[in-house]
Amino acid sequence: MTSAADQEGRAGDEPARSLRETGALAPAWAEAFRAVPRARFLPDLVWAYDMATGRSLPVSRTDDPEAWERAARANVPLVTQWDDGAHSGGTAPGTVATSSASMPSVVAAMLRDLDVNDGMRVLEIGTGTGWNAGLLTRRLGDGNVVSVEIDAAVAARARAALQRAGLGPEVVHGDGRDGWPAGAPYDRVIVTAGVRAVPSAWLAQTRPGGIVLAPWGTHYSDQDALVRLTVDEDGQASGRFLRMVEFMKLRAQRLDWDRFRAHVPAFPGDAEMSRTRLTLADLGDRYEPARFVAGLCVPDCAHVVNKRGDDAGKAWFFDLTSRSWAAVGFRGGEPGGTVHQSGPRRLWDEVERALAWWVERGRPGVDRFGLTVGPDGTTRAWLDRPADLLPAAAPT
Repeated sequence: MTSAADQEGRAGDEPARSLRETGALAPAWAEAFRAVPRARFLPDLVWAYDMATGRSLPVSRTDDPEAWERAARANVPLVTQWDDGAHSGGTAPGTVATSSASMPSVVAAMLRDLDVNDGMRVLEIGTGTGWNAGLLTRRLGDGNVVSVEIDAAVAARARAALQRAGLGPEVVHGDGRDGWPAGAPYDRVIVTAGVRAVPSAWLAQTRPGGIVLAPWGTHYSDQDALVRLTVDEDGQASGRFLRMVEFMKLRAQRLDWDRFRAHVPAFPGDAEMSRTRLTLADLGDRYEPARFVAGLCVPDCAHVVNKRGDDAGKAWFFDLTSRSWAAVGFRGGEPGGTVHQSGPRRLWDEVERALAWWVERGRPGVDRFGLTVGPDGTTRAWLDRPADLLPAAAPT
């Protein structure tokens, strides 16, 4: 007779082997991935993200256990909570995904980049299902892992799942922005939510020479890029971006789109009109660096595109600090677009300059950019080395 432990071990073998073959899983993490399979931490109802269609599809362990097992082992993200727990739509997806089990390849690569050694203490921001905390605990031991989760129900489920798996990291219900000073200092901080500002508490709670690994981005788009910051003796941290990722945002740093309702009382109103030679494609797509770089160079700007086809639609830009806005309409088959701009900032002009700067430098990838974060949270972006700060897109 095959024991439950043997079955779970085999369930962890297949994903671990696949991740090793792709290079995402470092050898030092292979045993943890085999011994701590993702399935142990999943609820009976999950929503598997379909990479082809962009839809989240319900998978019920009760109704279809084989499909649930396949989803648990698959290299896809699984939504485990909608709308901060307010979702009551049964198996139908909610409005906003607010907790998930990340893609195993993303989890493995982040743990590889965290570069831990035996005996290190790790602070995790965003417990979620508890799987990532479980992997860290298997590798480092119960007393060396602290995980902070803002949602009380999510934290309770993760704590229970970890206990069932025989793992006992400290799971704290609290706001991850504050870290967990009671367990400091930490050798490593790993963040499993997209952030728009690195809280000073994370740097203060990290040992000099320690690392903060976080998905970081700007409000310009939903894009995140994984940044690996090394904290120095003065409490400042600096490091390069590694690659594009996409995470649910830290709850306190989500963008409230309702704040822009008063920006455009009537379109086009008093806006100035002009033309641009840029196309919708020039703005970049979901994982392309053009959008990320524009966000680095155009501060305090939110951007969204309403598409009506591959080369048609309207791009909107809103200032976070004033009522300035811009809109650029693109019509399929026509070169360039029609620009409307209003307010003290000419946001589209700033975006054009940022993209021109990027093109002139040979369209550098995200991994050539980096961040320096001061002890007070002040952030500066740079290209290739910290001394080469990005240009101010706004006119002086």
